[in-house]
Amino acid sequence: MDLSSLEDISYGMYLITTSNGKEDAGCIINTLTQITSKNPIVSVSINKNNYTNKILKESNKFAVSIISENIDPQVISKFGYLSSEKENKFENINYELDNKIKVITDNMCSYLICEVLNIIDAETHDIFIARVESTKKLSNLKPMTYKYYKEVLKGISPKNAPTYIENKVSTVGKKYRCKICGYIYDNEKEKIPFEELPEDFKCPLCGAGKDMFEEIK
Repeated sequence: MDLSSLEDISYGMYLITTSNGKEDAGCIINTLTQITSKNPIVSVSINKNNYTNKILKESNKFAVSIISENIDPQVISKFGYLSSEKENKFENINYELDNKIKVITDNMCSYLICEVLNIIDAETHDIFIARVESTKKLSNLKPMTYKYYKEVLKGISPKNAPTYIENKVSTVGKKYRCKICGYIYDNEKEKIPFEELPEDFKCPLCGAGKDMFEEIK
């Protein structure tokens, strides 16, 4: 079966945050779907291995920030590739409290506050069906699509994402992979070879330093 066909499905980019009163957690997803319009209901899919899944089951409430194309790479790095169990993702990140949930607002289009109505077991993932309790428009920035994330920011799906497909990277010419987010710097495609980049070079996707890159062999 050619799983690459699934890449033709359209997605957005969203940041889920939640709190059980003792711990805060959050992650980036691309599987928010509106199910109904009257008394709106939405669904989100989160991997069972994701710590946000655990905290969300304890809290039954979450916020969804709709990510714009102007998002700070640090937010993608923290919420997309680190674990809430091991890292304080909210440190040095601006947020506001709504319903006792830390909501990420900088460079977001808007956000929703949702209450879980039902959880559906989908093998590796749980699908959370939730009622939208309130919304807030934050800006008129352009929402980021998954296509933009992959083609412009050159991002990849973390292994816990529903859209993750293991791809083998061609080793023709030298390539370097960011150990934080997986971004690949390709010497053949870039104007400057990686070896000649200044020492203050930052990963364009997550902001990691040059020392966090490793050559793909």
